[in-house]
Amino acid sequence: MYFAQHYLDCLSQAAYVIGDPATGRAVVVDPRRDVDEYVKDAEDHGFTVEAVINTHFHADFLAGHLELAARTGAWIGYGRRAETEYPIRKLADGERISLGDVTLQILETPGHTPESISIVVYEYPDDAVPYGVLTGDALFVGDVGRPDLLASVGVTAAELAAMLYDSVHHKLLALPEETRVFPAHGAGSSCGKNLSTERSSTIGMQKLTNYACRPMDERTFIALVTEGQSAAPGYFSYDADLNRRNRDLYDAEDASRALDPVEFARLREEGALVLDARDPLEFAAGHLAGAVNVPIDGRFAEQAGSVFAPADEILVIAPDGHEREAVTRLARIGFDRVLGHATDTGQLLRALRSETRQAERLTADALRAELASERPPLVLDVRNCGERADGRYIEGARHIPLAELATRLDEIPAEGRLVLHCAGGHRSSIAASLLRQRGRTEVCDLLGGYAAWAPTA
Repeated sequence: MYFAQHYLDCLSQAAYVIGDPATGRAVVVDPRRDVDEYVKDAEDHGFTVEAVINTHFHADFLAGHLELAARTGAWIGYGRRAETEYPIRKLADGERISLGDVTLQILETPGHTPESISIVVYEYPDDAVPYGVLTGDALFVGDVGRPDLLASVGVTAAELAAMLYDSVHHKLLALPEETRVFPAHGAGSSCGKNLSTERSSTIGMQKLTNYACRPMDERTFIALVTEGQSAAPGYFSYDADLNRRNRDLYDAEDASRALDPVEFARLREEGALVLDARDPLEFAAGHLAGAVNVPIDGRFAEQAGSVFAPADEILVIAPDGHEREAVTRLARIGFDRVLGHATDTGQLLRALRSETRQAERLTADALRAELASERPPLVLDVRNCGERADGRYIEGARHIPLAELATRLDEIPAEGRLVLHCAGGHRSSIAASLLRQRGRTEVCDLLGGYAAWAPTA
């Protein structure tokens, strides 16, 4: 059997290519939208991709089923509860898909979403112990899928959590303990709250180490998996819906175009928003007024999807050589309205000198001095809930996670000085630039974040 995991760090996302060398037949599971990597893998090993299967309607990225089907002629498979605008093969619980000796068996494992499935992989059809199980977002290494993303209209988090209990405890954990576990996501994903950095495990190890896999009743399980979930990025519901639809195919060649300063300025004046993907220090030293800083060195797509909307027309400024990367990463979450990118940031800023601004950033000592003054600023903490546990916060700081900031701006005073902080100074630059774009004038952020404020915490 040929089995390959294709892992994308910036989205903590895993896709899989499974093939039978004897027959040359292969399946791709949970691909992202830019599919060249999977096509090349199959071609390099002499495989024909016959099927592309999604374990569920993904919310955190736009899946590449349509692109792969167009490139290879493969059929598209989902669980039997899935409803789409494009033709699919609905896969029933217990159904087997033969690639030759290599055999895939479908398990309905709803809970993260109602249509979720897992795929049990057998190297030979009569093996007593499967090679592994692709668990999608039902079971992660160290966690289970969150049931509260509201990707499924009309189903509550409690109802989905009850489904998830049955899927995990009665189906997945019933597999032989030696069965390898291959999830769709790893640490950093917002699809769970406690995902491990390990990219695979076994059923037996998850029984020992995964808090949600220990023996418990359904009520206890529901309470555990529904509490303490971080805020989901704003684009999640958009992607979950778009993955059902017969949308346009991704074309890397047409995804973006280079813009000279004159054209860039014209599009900006007509209302396009500027996404500046440079390092926060470079951004602070000089940027276009109204630009939002989302550094490319990090969870760029997820964070951009938290502060921009899918309908926004976007102009990209990126570090030299990373322009196309930025556009591709936006396309992975379905943000296709990128009008172009600057070819030379220095030239652009010189040409638009009157529109160039600097951003204020405070040291921890400077913030302490301001907080002790007669007119202390309001401190805004944009970290996730778990990062504030055990008293790890600045006294008096207001807490709004970055993923919720764009929808909770009315909770922030329109007047007065604001100081934003995160863990290390990355997310706070995003948040501060968003507030400036939305009209706040006295905004700065904390250099080094909470790590600089409390270095031993």
